[in-house]
Amino acid sequence: FIAAGIFCAISSGWVQTNSDLTDYLPADTETRQGLTLMEEEFTTYATAQVMVDNITLDRALALQEELEAVEGVTSVDFYDPDQEDACLEDYYRGAAALFSVTFDGETEDDICNAAMEEIRERLSGYDTYISSEVGSTINDTIGGEMKIVMLVAVVIILLVLLFTSKTYMEIPVLMLTFGMAALLNMGTNYLLGEISFITKSIAVVLQLALAIDYAIILCHRFTEEREHHAAREACIAALSKSIPEIAGSSLTTISGLVAMTFMQFRIGYDMGIVLIKAIFFSLLSVFTLMPGLLMLFSRGMDKTQHKSFVPKITGWGKLVVKSRYIVPPVFLVLLVAAFLLSSKCPYVYGYSTLTTFKQSENQIAEQKIEDTFGSTNLMAMLVPAGDYEKEQALLAELEREPQVESVMGLGNIEAMDGYMLTDALTPRQLSETLDMDYEVVKLLYGAYAADQEDYGRIINDLDQYSIPLIDMVFFLYDQKEAGYITLDEDMAEQLDDMHSQLTDARAQLAGPHYSRLLVYLDLPEESEETFAYLDTLHRIGERYYDHVYLVGDSTSDHDLASSFEGDNVLISILSALFVIIVLIFTFRSAGLPVLLILVIQGSIWINFSFPYLMHKNLFFMSYLIVSSIQMGANIDYAIVISSRYMELKQRMSCREAIVEALNLAFPTIVTSGTILASAGTLICFLTSEAAITAIGECLGRGTVISMLLVLGVLP
Repeated sequence: FIAAGIFCAISSGWVQTNSDLTDYLPADTETRQGLTLMEEEFTTYATAQVMVDNITLDRALALQEELEAVEGVTSVDFYDPDQEDACLEDYYRGAAALFSVTFDGETEDDICNAAMEEIRERLSGYDTYISSEVGSTINDTIGGEMKIVMLVAVVIILLVLLFTSKTYMEIPVLMLTFGMAALLNMGTNYLLGEISFITKSIAVVLQLALAIDYAIILCHRFTEEREHHAAREACIAALSKSIPEIAGSSLTTISGLVAMTFMQFRIGYDMGIVLIKAIFFSLLSVFTLMPGLLMLFSRGMDKTQHKSFVPKITGWGKLVVKSRYIVPPVFLVLLVAAFLLSSKCPYVYGYSTLTTFKQSENQIAEQKIEDTFGSTNLMAMLVPAGDYEKEQALLAELEREPQVESVMGLGNIEAMDGYMLTDALTPRQLSETLDMDYEVVKLLYGAYAADQEDYGRIINDLDQYSIPLIDMVFFLYDQKEAGYITLDEDMAEQLDDMHSQLTDARAQLAGPHYSRLLVYLDLPEESEETFAYLDTLHRIGERYYDHVYLVGDSTSDHDLASSFEGDNVLISILSALFVIIVLIFTFRSAGLPVLLILVIQGSIWINFSFPYLMHKNLFFMSYLIVSSIQMGANIDYAIVISSRYMELKQRMSCREAIVEALNLAFPTIVTSGTILASAGTLICFLTSEAAITAIGECLGRGTVISMLLVLGVLP
């Protein structure tokens, strides 16, 4: 284990992390197909929204020039007083200025990071809010937050173990066992190639919460056997009695996680595989490392025994027995109500309507910008390339749509003198636009026709030959660079500037096979109206092309919403089915598994009634993941009580057996449950990532509900 631990400490640094949730969308969704096309066909330059508060308009205009001078910044979009159709309120409102910065590279390029650092330095004396993925990756943010979570979690775990322990020296045994299991799991993640940032962030905390009860069960059995046997015999007896109980407990947990891997949204598979592996390493550590540690620490455990701090709950057990004709009917009524309320849970599929207790610098900036200037909903429409006239017609129709704030493509970007980039110009029009000799331009048109092997144009009338402005500029630049034509200094400089700007525009908006149109919607990111309008955009696009792709946060949310219903039904059925099969083999009973499933499913429904009652949106993924974990892990508490009860009722009455079973199981349940609930609550309050926060909140609340039902209803 020491050798394996050293290796895994090194190999944990080899793990690749994916911070883009859209990579886990099903391959057949429009968003995933569109994103793949955009990655292949276009360059997406990094951008930043920079809001400077408490500034005059004149100072903001001067600041624009300063930001444009930063190396690595391509452009800074701000209010232009000389532009007739420019709207001041779009850029300057309430003494706040909003700059849209475009960088000369993609998000993770060094030139962008260096430019962002310089921008922050230049704005250090201002009241500034910067929203950008440049220079602040989600991995770094969440990584720092989860270190704090782990630190606080360890302190809480030590306090819980101290409270529930029977001897002080069992605490290092438990911590060493779990620490090794966690290290082995982290160190072997590199074998998976890549894991999501969500999985990496919460896997250790969830492993701790899900699997520490295996070690607690063995440890408590060992201390019981130690009263009658020597350390070696006590360890053997504890193992023989614990293995069936721990195996049943772990199999139900694994069953819930296996169900999670069937999600269409592949983040479920990613997290499920890592956590299943975590359970196996936890079992390996408990069954093979922990016995040796118990032997090594047995003398210390004998010497540091203390009075149990965990109270006996005999009174509670007797109350539960007496209320056995009242509690079950009340629970059934609660079950029906919880089912109905949970079915109305307000699920959402994007982050736009979610809030977190802790906010990162980027989230604070986004909220401040949205509060001041409103939100924007950007959509990319991908259409087959090659027909500029169709693009222009489509852009014109989209601009007339009331739900569209603005739209941009090569077909509606003005180049000069009122001509758009894709307008086709005759030799006469181009010569007048560029102030070049007509005969020289005509020769160039002939050379272009020859280059395109359009020889009929050369023989016939070149005067009527029209070529898109953008294509002619690139051809003219290539001829200049090759030395075939000579231009005066002013003309050459003008052509170089045009070529530079058009190169950036073409890289972003024109690919080998597709063109990209940017559509800004006057609609929220996620709503029924927005989802319905996506069909309208498809119909408009398909008047001109056989098929178009829409890509954006709204389409991603729509795709996730479409897959959620199927994932929800599938996971609910599979979780219950797998767990029932395990329980049937564990207890060799058909009735008991139904009782246990009913109690835990009830806790799940009650848990997900809260968002509806609190009028609080819930990220859909949190439900899928937490319901799987609750079904697989919280049912362990029911198994512990049931196992003790089945064992005890062989030698005492059923009433006495259930009271004693509650007494014996309570230390394990309160230890494991408190740790899991604390871990979830910590994740909820100490991380700024909305998906992770929601998982933590639901997990913490669900665990408390499960504990109450297992201790109060199941008996």
